[in-house]
Formats: sequence, C-alpha cells, structure tokens
Amino acid sequence: MTEIALAAPPTDTPRMAYSTLERRATLTMLALLLSLAAAAWWSTVGNARDMGAMVQGVAGVGIAMPFDMTALVFMGMWTTMMVAMMFPTTAPIVLLHRMVVRRRGEGAAPTIAFGLGYLVIWASVGVIPLAVLLGFRHFSAQSIWIDRVGGSVLLVAGVYQFSHWKETCLRACRTPLTFLMTHDFGRGSMGAFRVGLSHGLYCLGCCWALMAVLFVVGLMNLVWMAAVAGVFLIEKNWRHGVGLTRVVGGAVMGLGIAVLVDPALLSWLAPVQQAGSMALNG
Repeated sequence: MTEIALAAPPTDTPRMAYSTLERRATLTMLALLLSLAAAAWWSTVGNARDMGAMVQGVAGVGIAMPFDMTALVFMGMWTTMMVAMMFPTTAPIVLLHRMVVRRRGEGAAPTIAFGLGYLVIWASVGVIPLAVLLGFRHFSAQSIWIDRVGGSVLLVAGVYQFSHWKETCLRACRTPLTFLMTHDFGRGSMGAFRVGLSHGLYCLGCCWALMAVLFVVGLMNLVWMAAVAGVFLIEKNWRHGVGLTRVVGGAVMGLGIAVLVDPALLSWLAPVQQAGSMALNG
C-alpha cells in the first residue's frame, strides 16, 4: 500500500505472510481464524445431522428434498458454512492486512472490518442456493432433465478451472501482498471493509464453480464439503496449487461427462436417503 511505502517482494506468496508479524501476533491471529472455523464446522456437522434432506444433491429432487426452512435460518446456516470452509484460506491475507494497519498505527478494528467485508460477499451468495432449493421443493418426482442439469453443472465447473477468469482470481488469492498494494481504499474501518469486499469478490471468482458442485452432490454433504474446502486451501497456499486446480478441473469434467452419459452415476455421487421434513420455522 502506498501510504506505508511497501514494496512487493520478488516472490509474493501466501507462505511469506507468516513471517510479517512477530510470532505472538501471528499465532494469535491464526488461533482466532482457526477457532472461528472450528466452531463453524462443529455447528455445520450438527446441522447436517438434523437436516438430512440437504445432505442430498440434485439426485434427491422429488424423492428426499423437502424444504421447510425460513430464509433467515437458511442464510444463517449458509454463513456458518462459509466461515467453516473459507476462513482458513484467508490466513495469509489477514496476517498481511494486520501488518499493514499496524504500521499505520491503527488498531484491530480495520482488520475485523476486512474480515466482515469478505464474509458479506460469501454470505450474500447464499440467496442463490436458497432460490434453487425453494424451486426444487415443488417437484414431486424425479425427471431426466434434473440428472442432465447435474451433469452439466459438473462439466461447466470443471471447464471453469482452466479459464482465464479462474487464473486471474486465483492469482489474486495467491499473491496477497500484491493484492493489498493494488487495492488500497484508505485508512480506517470503512476502507478496510471495502478491501474485504474486493477480496471476497476475487475469492468468489476463484471458488464459485467448485462451490456449485456442492449443489449437485449435496449442499451439506460433509465429505464433499471437506474435500472442496481442502482444495480451496491447498490451491491458494501450496506452491503447486495451480497444478492441483488443473487436476481437479479435469476430474470434475470427467465426472460431468460420465453423469451426462449415465445419469445413474449421480445417485452414486450423492446416495439418496429418505429424509423427513425439515420443520425449522423458528
């Protein structure tokens, strides 16, 4: 950021972020992020047990997908999921942002605002799965087009992993100091909140396609959630993360093609179980 005359290092990587603050401050920030993520995972596991219908993917449409949940309850659950899946991936840029605001003589408030801005983006995205679930609840029987939709979503998600948009957004996530230097919205919490919004948009551009895979295999399928969250964490932080992106893209493309050829595979990806109604109107 220009106000503190930062210069991007020759190699701007997530790993270098862990040496920007003194050890105690780094451990404190990491402990806070991981504690929030752990609490969110604990809550999500409990929700998954209580909401069996949402563990199913599109293979359960017309069979096991009753949806009787208020929008407020769903959005709260979705936001908790995003904290669980996405907060661990933000550690490098949060540490660097904390370093920047400390050099400016500011307290913790701007970094908290940065995190809130980031979370607002992912929380807002929840209106999309909410609309999809509300639409699907009216189907009383399976249809072949639902299987085709599932296969198509997988195929598009896989193709996107090779796109220029994915590359651009992933680069923004993998070069956190460069991102902060080029997205300086000024001092204070409001400026930090805008930086968080901007980073959240790039993160969304990087991750939306694999997040869409959860709509196919089960929005609250814990195995798939953990796998997708693991991909996000590794591709953003590992030095060979870009290669992993390509491997995952090829695998998801292959699954999409396989489902389009043999729709029965969709039930194998997300086994359908009969589920009771989710009467959560509180």
